Amino acid sequence: MQEQTKSHSFIFPKSSTGVDGLDEITNGGFPKGRPTLICGGAGCGKTLLSMQFLIKGITEHNEPGVFMSFEEPSDDLTLNVKSLGFDLEKLKKSKKLIVDHVRVERSEIEEAGEYDLDGLFIRLGHAIDSIKAKRVVLDTIESLFAGLDNQAILRAELRRLFSWLKQKGVTAIITGERGEATLTRQGLEEYVSDCVIVLDHRVTEQVSTRRLRIVKYRGSTHGTNEYPFLIDENGISVLPITSLKLNNEVSSDVVSSGLAGLDGMFEGGGFYRGSNILVSGTAGTAKTTIACYFATQQCKNKEKTVYFAFEESPQQLVRNMKSVGVDLQKFLDNGTLQIHSSRPSLNGLELHLLTLRKLIKEFKPTTIIIDPISNLISVGSEHEVKSMLVRLIDMLKVNNITALFTSLNKQTENFRPDLAEESVSSLVDTWITVRDMEGIGERNRGVFIIKSRGMGHSNQVREFIITNNGIELLDVELGPQGILTGSARKSYQFKKTISDIKLQNEISRKDREIERKRRVLQANIEALRNEFESAEEELSILKATELLQEKLSSNRKKE
Repeated sequence: MQEQTKSHSFIFPKSSTGVDGLDEITNGGFPKGRPTLICGGAGCGKTLLSMQFLIKGITEHNEPGVFMSFEEPSDDLTLNVKSLGFDLEKLKKSKKLIVDHVRVERSEIEEAGEYDLDGLFIRLGHAIDSIKAKRVVLDTIESLFAGLDNQAILRAELRRLFSWLKQKGVTAIITGERGEATLTRQGLEEYVSDCVIVLDHRVTEQVSTRRLRIVKYRGSTHGTNEYPFLIDENGISVLPITSLKLNNEVSSDVVSSGLAGLDGMFEGGGFYRGSNILVSGTAGTAKTTIACYFATQQCKNKEKTVYFAFEESPQQLVRNMKSVGVDLQKFLDNGTLQIHSSRPSLNGLELHLLTLRKLIKEFKPTTIIIDPISNLISVGSEHEVKSMLVRLIDMLKVNNITALFTSLNKQTENFRPDLAEESVSSLVDTWITVRDMEGIGERNRGVFIIKSRGMGHSNQVREFIITNNGIELLDVELGPQGILTGSARKSYQFKKTISDIKLQNEISRKDREIERKRRVLQANIEALRNEFESAEEELSILKATELLQEKLSSNRKKE
């Protein structure tokens, strides 16, 4: 029972790769104290990945390193990586890094007797011992055996080299060039290495993409797919395929769309935080305007927002939105909003994902807008677009980022959804459609909600107009033939106004007639009252006269 517990608690020793995303794929890094083979064609990033492994080991883990090059001189290597922010001279002066160039010329090598690497072992061993190096890079191994034709000696020395590196206890990277039918020229390195990584640089539809794949990793689980990676001013970063377990956290907080009328169409008054919203529609239906209203509202709430624009420059977007009362410039100035504009063809699909992932890590936004997501179709095939969109939404959900996508639909007779809309519509939490509602000689805009997971919503099609003060959702007008829009709405409202005026006039006339009858009635009542008072007065006089006569008669009798 004790032995079983110990085996479960064992952690395979690994060294961090220093490459963003690669530790996640390798489940912790390269095998510690063992050699790793990185192979690939020219220009795929073997030397850069190896150098980044050394430098990050020094700066982040205090592990000195030795870089032994068989191709590039030390000065050239130092200059090449300086553009990526790697200062080799500073690290060499601090006795943390040794860069050694071993010149191997095939023309100067004469194969006589036995060939061995004892000289290399002495030179490399001295470099390792002098700074107590923990990491070693040999770049590239083909140059070391360039003058050898004897395959038996070559294989024996390769095995001895890998064994020697293990005995030294250093975590080593050995780079190799891709062979025709094998991973490397000799075809042996991949078998004696504990970890083998293949780098690939391919061009599809005139779009360049670099990819990485772990062929094997002894003693450890690892990702087995192809992963795109990006080389930029910060070095190499890899985009792992995100988890498929769908166990991300959710929030019950509601964020406003920035449009009071649109919020009113949701029972919760907006969108759930961390949800994904799709706004689809044909050209000219105000998708970008809706997206900018949402961005403005989020920035007002001090939420960091990133806006990816694939059709307009930041300056054009800011200018255009001013015409509808949306001021994006002040949020750009205070740092809550970033606008990134580029053509989709600037990068492949995966590199767009990498760029987004890098921004999430650096800027830490809570809101991301992609306008329009349908433009990415031009960069890849149908399968690639679907795969990329799934991973994009997965990545945003894992980071609890509220995302709004716009999608441009083509106006077709069969109303079949476009590829981007079809790919993403089942994944998003809220789907809003804006569309043209054509009448007699005019075009009007309408908005309706197709779905909103976890929140009740209106089933009505609401017409909206765009004025200098922004978007205004109009109340639903129902006529004899259904919902009225545009001039039909205005005509109906005009007729309704005329009818209301006629009704009001008729009511006023009736009021005046009643008032006149009331006055006549009051006059008649007053005349009757006067007549009654006269009769009453006469009766009083008669009674007084009668009473007086009775008194006089009584007095006479007494006399």
